[in-house]
Amino acid sequence: MKKGKVFVVSGPSGVGKGTICNELMSRYPSLAATTVSVTTRAPRPGEKDGVHYYFRSDEEFDKLFADGMFLETVDKFTHRYGTLFSEVERVLSTGKNVILEIEMLGGANVKKRIPEAVLIFILPPTLETLTARIKGRGSETAEEIAVRQAQVEKEFDQAAPYEYFVVNDDLTNAVEELKAIIVAEGLKDTLVDVKQNYFGRD
Repeated sequence: MKKGKVFVVSGPSGVGKGTICNELMSRYPSLAATTVSVTTRAPRPGEKDGVHYYFRSDEEFDKLFADGMFLETVDKFTHRYGTLFSEVERVLSTGKNVILEIEMLGGANVKKRIPEAVLIFILPPTLETLTARIKGRGSETAEEIAVRQAQVEKEFDQAAPYEYFVVNDDLTNAVEELKAIIVAEGLKDTLVDVKQNYFGRD
C-alpha cells in the first residue's frame, strides 16, 4: 500500500482553516485524515480521551516530550498541545494523507523533521474581510482585535516558505483547491515511481 503524505495547513485566526479541513475530510474521507493531539487541558463536556484529544497531565506531557515522542508542540495560554509521531504514522500507514492544522511555528518544525511535508497557507479574500469575521464572532474586545490584526500582518510576512496558498472566499472552492493540491502532490510521487521503474532515473 502506498503511504500518504503530510500536509500542514496554517493561516491566521478566523480565516476558516478548520472549517475547510473538516469539510475536506467529510467530503473525501478516503483522501485525508487528521491526528489525535495531546493536550494538558481538561476535557470539555462531551469530549472523549483518544477521540478528541489525548488528555494528559503536565507531568505526562513532559515525559512524552523528554522521550522525543512529539513531532511538534505549542503552548496556548496555560495549556500545551502536541502532535505525536505515532499518530502521524498511524494515519500514513492506512494509505491516507495526514492533515495537520497547526500554527506557523509548528509548521516550520514539521518541515524540519519531515522535509517532504507540504505547507499550505489559507488566506482571507482581504484583511478587512478577516477583521469583519473576527468582529462578527463578538468574543474579542477592540484591543484584542487590534492585536490579532497585527499578528495577521506578521504571519503574512512570514508565509513565504509555504508552498501553496488558498484564498478562502468560498468554502466549496477552497475545499476543492485543497483537494487538488493533495491529489497533485500524490501524482508527483507517482511520476517519480514511473521514472524509476521504466527509465531508471528520478
